[in-house]
Amino acid sequence: MESAFEATTIVAVLDETGVAVAGDGQVTMGQNVVMKHSARKVRRIHHDKVVVGFAGATADAFTLFERFESKLDEFKGNLLRASVELAKDWRTDKFLRRLEALMLASDGEHLFVLSGTGDVIEPDDGLAAIGSGGPFALSAARALTRHAGMDKRSVAEESMRVAAELCVYTNDQLTIETIDR
Repeated sequence: MESAFEATTIVAVLDETGVAVAGDGQVTMGQNVVMKHSARKVRRIHHDKVVVGFAGATADAFTLFERFESKLDEFKGNLLRASVELAKDWRTDKFLRRLEALMLASDGEHLFVLSGTGDVIEPDDGLAAIGSGGPFALSAARALTRHAGMDKRSVAEESMRVAAELCVYTNDQLTIETIDR
């Protein structure tokens, strides 16, 4: 069976106007059964000021979203501080460290990739992707950003469509959330 956090695709495009985060809707069980086509893996949290995307099991997603939102509340919306504190908890907490997942988070000014190994990575170019289709979506986003002159939402959407054509664990039933500066 594939790893729980590989069977999805989430892409984020951050530019001077804000951020667009897109995720597919496919939920697979094992290597060959699609259980759902329209899951919502991208959400707004913290008074709709932060967008998060998640690659992993549903129960893990809800657990991390709740924890992350409480960290955002605790640190008054400071995305970097909340991300670092969640990553520390995720790495050291006996329960949380069992979660095999990745998360993208953005407030429209910053973009971070968070992992259970304690990583909080801010990409140099404002582009990030996670999940099994992540490399495909990231490659497409880089090419579109450099050469197509498209807005952030269009880049995220088209990047996801490319990933859906290549990755069997990614479909084209997209959820896209944007935050403008």
